[in-house]
Amino acid sequence: MPATSPAHPRRRRRTNRLLVTAAGVLTVGALAAAALPGSASAGEQGGKGHGHGHQHGRYQDVQLLSFNDLHGNLEPPTGSSGRVTELQPDGTTKTIDAGGAEYLATHLREARKGNAYSITAAGGDMVGASPLISGLFHDEPTIEALNKLDLDVTSVGNHEFDEGAKELARLQNGGCHPTDGCYTDKKFQGADFPYLSANVLNEKTEKPLLKPYWVWKKKDVKVGFIGVTLEGTPDIVSAEGVKGLVFKDEVETINKYAKELRRKGVKSIVALIHEGGFPASQNYNYDCDAPGAGDGISGPIADIAKNVSPEVDALVTGHTHNAYVCTIPDPAGNPRMVTSAASFGRLYTDTTLTYDRRTGDIARTAVKSANHVVSRDVPKAPDMTRLIAKWNTLAAPIGNRAIGYISGDIVKDGTESPLGDLIADAQLAYARTLDPETDLALMNPGGVRASLTYAASGAEGDGVVTFAEAFTVQPFANTVNLQTFTGEQLIQALKEQVSGSNEAAPKILQVSDGLTYTLDLTKSGADRVVTDSIRLNGEAIDPSASYRVATNSFLAGGGDGFTTLGQGADDLVGDDDLKALEQYLTANSSAGSPLAPPAADRITIVK
Repeated sequence: MPATSPAHPRRRRRTNRLLVTAAGVLTVGALAAAALPGSASAGEQGGKGHGHGHQHGRYQDVQLLSFNDLHGNLEPPTGSSGRVTELQPDGTTKTIDAGGAEYLATHLREARKGNAYSITAAGGDMVGASPLISGLFHDEPTIEALNKLDLDVTSVGNHEFDEGAKELARLQNGGCHPTDGCYTDKKFQGADFPYLSANVLNEKTEKPLLKPYWVWKKKDVKVGFIGVTLEGTPDIVSAEGVKGLVFKDEVETINKYAKELRRKGVKSIVALIHEGGFPASQNYNYDCDAPGAGDGISGPIADIAKNVSPEVDALVTGHTHNAYVCTIPDPAGNPRMVTSAASFGRLYTDTTLTYDRRTGDIARTAVKSANHVVSRDVPKAPDMTRLIAKWNTLAAPIGNRAIGYISGDIVKDGTESPLGDLIADAQLAYARTLDPETDLALMNPGGVRASLTYAASGAEGDGVVTFAEAFTVQPFANTVNLQTFTGEQLIQALKEQVSGSNEAAPKILQVSDGLTYTLDLTKSGADRVVTDSIRLNGEAIDPSASYRVATNSFLAGGGDGFTTLGQGADDLVGDDDLKALEQYLTANSSAGSPLAPPAADRITIVK
C-alpha cells in the first residue's frame, strides 16, 4: 500500500555500543584457549563465562557474536529446518528445537551482557529464499528485524542477488519498492548496518558494488571486517540477478584488502566469507579439531582458510548451512578460527578476540569460540513479537489460504526426497497442460527450501497446507519452462549431477514419476550415474530420440552447473512454479483424501 505520511529521519549509524547491564551469564565452551603471550599473567586469563576476562591494561577481550544464512526466517522454522543435534557427554545425541527471531534476539542480548566491547556480524544470505512473512514484502521485514538485533555488519551472500543489484542497494539504503511501493505508512529505512561486497564488482567501473570493508572502533580498539561471497555466485543465481556484475576470487580479494587495512593502521581483521565447508559430524558441538586442527572439515572453506593472508585473524563463514568451529592454520602456520552457525537462526557463535593494545593485533593464541543453540526455552523478545505480528497481519489474507491436504510430513531431506518428487510431479502435471507431450520434469534440490509438515503451523489445523507454507518451500518465483532435449543430452544432464562443478558436492536432481536410474556412489565422477540404468516409464533412454522436459527457469538457464539444461530447443515459458505446486495439491488432495508422502524410490542408490 502507498505511504500516507512522511518518512521518519534516517537513524544515525550505530558504530559502538556500551552495555552496562547486570551479569547473568551463559556458559561458553572454549575450543581453543592457550596462554597469552608477553606480559599477560594467569590472573588476566578470561574464564568460561560471557563476561570476558581482559578489560584493562595491554589486552582487551572483544566479543564477536556471529550467525549466517538466516534467509528471512523470522518465525521458528518447522521440521528439520528448525532443529539442531547436540552431542551428549555419553556419546548419544539430543535433538533440540531451535531458531526464531524472537528467541535469537533474547539470546544475543543476554550474551552481550557484561561485554562492553561486543560486535555482532553475519556471513551473508540474511535474505532471499525467505518464508512468506519476509519474501512477500521483498525482505523488508528481515532488514527491520536485523536492525533491532543490533547487527553491526554482514557480508553479502549469493541470495542477496536474487532480485538483482538495484534491489540489494535498496535494502541497504532504504526506499519503497519500485513496483510494489510502500507496504505501510512508513517509508522503508533500509539497513542500519553495512553490507560488504569486496569481491563483487560493477562490470563497467570495476569497483566494488558496495563497501569492501568496514572498521569497528571503540576507544583505542579497532577491528576491520572484509566481506566477500563465493566466486561461483553466478552459477547458482539467475542470470538476471547478477547482470552487470563480476565476482572475483575470494582469497585474492581478502588478501588485497587486508593489506589496505593494515596500511590504514588496522591490524585486527576478520573476514566474513559467504562460502563454507562440510563438517565430519552433523552435531553442532562436535570437536572439529580432533584428531588434529581442521581435520573435521572439508570443502571450499578449508582451501580458502589455508590461503587467506596471516594478517586476517578469524574467518566467519556460511553458505553450506553447516555448523562448525574449527582451527585451521594460516599460511604462516599460526592457528586461526573458522566458524559457521548453521542456518535459519538456529545457532549463534560467540568468539573471544583478545586485542593487544601494544601491537594493535589479535593475540591469536588466546582466541576462543563456540556455537550456542538459539533454544526456544527463553522469553520471546517483545519487540520482535510485535514486528512479526505486524507483518503477519499484512500477509494473512494471502498466506492463510488452504491449498491442499497431506497425511504426514513430506520432507525435503535425503538424496532423493519425498518433497522433491512431489514438486517434480507437480511441474510435470502443469507442463502437460501447456504441452501434452511433456515427458518428464527435473527439480534442483537447492530450490526446495523447507519440508511440508503435518502439524499445523497456525490455526489452519493438522494436515492443511497453506499458501504461506508452500511459499516457504518454493520462494524463488521461478517459472516452469519446457525444452526439448535429445536422449544424449538428457543422459549428460543427469551425469552433471556428479561431475564438473558438482563432482565434489553432488547436486542430485529430483525427478518426476516414471524416470528411474541407479546412482552408484562407490564410483567416481560421471560414472556414478549408471547410464544403462536410466529408464523412462520402463524404457531405456534413446540417445537419438527427442524428449520434452520441464524444469524451472533457474535450471533452464544452466544454473547449479547443469550447463546442458541451458541448451534445450523449442523453449516454452510457463507460469510461476509455486502456482504449479498449488494447482497439484488442490487437484490431488482434499480434507477427506489427503495426499500421502511419495515413496522417494525413483533413484536406486548404491553405497
